[in-house]
Amino acid sequence: MKRLTWIFLLVVFVAACGKTTHQNDNDSTQIAQDSTKATQKEHPNIVLIVGDDQGYPYFGFMGADYVYTPHMDALAKSGTLFTDGYVPENHCRPSLQTLMTGTLPAQYATKVDQLMAQAQTNDSYKSLSNQEKKEWMKQYKFHAMKNFTTLPKILQKEGYVSFQGGKWWEFNYQNGGFTHGMTKGWKKEDEKNKDWFQKFMGGEGTELARATMQPVYDFIDENNSKPMFIWFAPELPHYPFDAPDKYYNMYKDKTYQGKPLTESAKRYYANCTWFDDGLGELVKYLKQKGEFENTLFVYVNDNGWEQAPHQEFRSDSLRWHNGGDKGKLSIYDMSFRTPIIFSWQGKIASGITKNDLMHSADIPATILDYLNLPIPKGYFGQSYKPVIEGNKSNPRNTIIGNVNQIRWEGDMMGKSVEGYWLRNREWFFQWNLTTKTKALFDMKKDPNNDTNVADQNPEVVKNLIKKINEWRKQMGKI
Repeated sequence: MKRLTWIFLLVVFVAACGKTTHQNDNDSTQIAQDSTKATQKEHPNIVLIVGDDQGYPYFGFMGADYVYTPHMDALAKSGTLFTDGYVPENHCRPSLQTLMTGTLPAQYATKVDQLMAQAQTNDSYKSLSNQEKKEWMKQYKFHAMKNFTTLPKILQKEGYVSFQGGKWWEFNYQNGGFTHGMTKGWKKEDEKNKDWFQKFMGGEGTELARATMQPVYDFIDENNSKPMFIWFAPELPHYPFDAPDKYYNMYKDKTYQGKPLTESAKRYYANCTWFDDGLGELVKYLKQKGEFENTLFVYVNDNGWEQAPHQEFRSDSLRWHNGGDKGKLSIYDMSFRTPIIFSWQGKIASGITKNDLMHSADIPATILDYLNLPIPKGYFGQSYKPVIEGNKSNPRNTIIGNVNQIRWEGDMMGKSVEGYWLRNREWFFQWNLTTKTKALFDMKKDPNNDTNVADQNPEVVKNLIKKINEWRKQMGKI
């Protein structure tokens, strides 16, 4: 046990002290020095709102009048709504890493592998046993984000203070470059405890909105003389579906198209409203403190979810935890699609809806552009500020992504696969190399992806596979 604890501490030390040759990586001392250059409140506050397992259809502003989301509806109405946004993966951690680093999961993983290879040249690593080396690699990945140029690190150079609250897989808030946060990490021995996975997901951070709003309120009170960046990512509407009665009762007797909602729909939608209420409380507090008008709000989901009004999953443990088969841990349009919202009173036009394809990697690039800051070299994302301002449209005609995990009846967490997907204006295409299956869906006629038309469109499939292979080569996959 002492040996494993030493390995754990060694990894933390290497992650903290190891330097990379990547030209965009920041030294914390330099950041602290540069932060003095910024004038207080020279920039707006930024609130990045992240829904956890929130399916794109289940908002009032997306047409679901059977779900109560008044605060999200108001946010969408107050700014520019992209209805066809996409995240890179079908589960949360890679999508959250993209929001922090502006890179795709494949790019992130490649850099982590490179950093690990560099660290493994140290004599301290070479002296470990094979089992200890495996443990070292696992622990290293928990801390790897410390070596990336994250959005909070960039903002700190401009005088920002930052707060992490909610879902966060990267051990502690410091690894992401936040100055303040709720997720504090864990001890090696905690990994044997029953609540370890909750700590792995974010620990105390996952109490945000579910149990308390006080940490973010305290952060605002203590730092309102400086520009603030807030990562607001409550573990909602994520399982467990245990919303307080005041939310569940909104759906208890509700019907849709003449039929009662299923119990799993009621529970899931109640959690959606719970999340919405948490956002409403944050907005209310910012208004009370005079911070609302000078705040850029951005919203995105972490991955998709399927829970139609008449689907029932409570007797099915896999789907009760993961939703319908076209959402989380699947390869369908619903697995990746998300609304993306940008709202800033007086700076971004209100009531605008756009169907331009947008990647969640574009969010950090767009935020930086609104601050008139350069977008780091190596970012996959590009700024959508010109699109929001009406000076440009359709910067992305195609979005391509990969999946490394897919749902499986044998394990709630899924199984490993090599799969790819592509979305353009006409088609959604899925290609699972592990199962050697392909599926093509006509997005104009079949947005729910019910009918596979791959056999009827062989030339389309051939062309889309060519595009994916070009992307794979670019990402170092082949």
